[in-house]
Amino acid sequence: MELQKRLGGVNIYLVGMMGAGKTTVGRLLAQRLGYGFLDTDAVITEFRQRPIREIFAQEGEAAFRELEQQVLAQVSCYHHLVVATGGGIVLSPMNWSYLRHGIVVWLSVPLAVLCQRLRHDQERPLLQKQPLEERLGELLKTRQHLYAQADLELNITAKDTPETVCDRLWEALPGILKPTEPC
Repeated sequence: MELQKRLGGVNIYLVGMMGAGKTTVGRLLAQRLGYGFLDTDAVITEFRQRPIREIFAQEGEAAFRELEQQVLAQVSCYHHLVVATGGGIVLSPMNWSYLRHGIVVWLSVPLAVLCQRLRHDQERPLLQKQPLEERLGELLKTRQHLYAQADLELNITAKDTPETVCDRLWEALPGILKPTEPC
């Protein structure tokens, strides 16, 4: 209860590469905090009534990024949310203006672990080209410095479960919050 009180309803935004576990960890954290949970990719999919890979194929990545920005703008108006973002949400400076209204947590996962998790994925449009490790490595290289702007980096290993990641995040969050003022 102490952590929830200190957070004061501020949103928590989970950023990181696809396959980092943002959605799974986000749901667990939201439940623990008594917060709502949103996944920006799921909101886009529901709004457009088709999968993201189809949006990419029919409208292109730029159109998808615009939708992503619109969703984030709307979500940032609310509070008491844990938000799992798409892996590329950090690419837009405008998105950072929305993310900064909350606490940004980077789920940092090594490339080898991402490759293991995503090796059979056929849904993600950005992984349909090149060998998986090469493509993920390129994406990580272009995004890593942006993810590093997060308020908190949580390094995840292959041995971590969603529950242990949630536990570690729960323990780390108080360390980045301002101290509470005595009454």
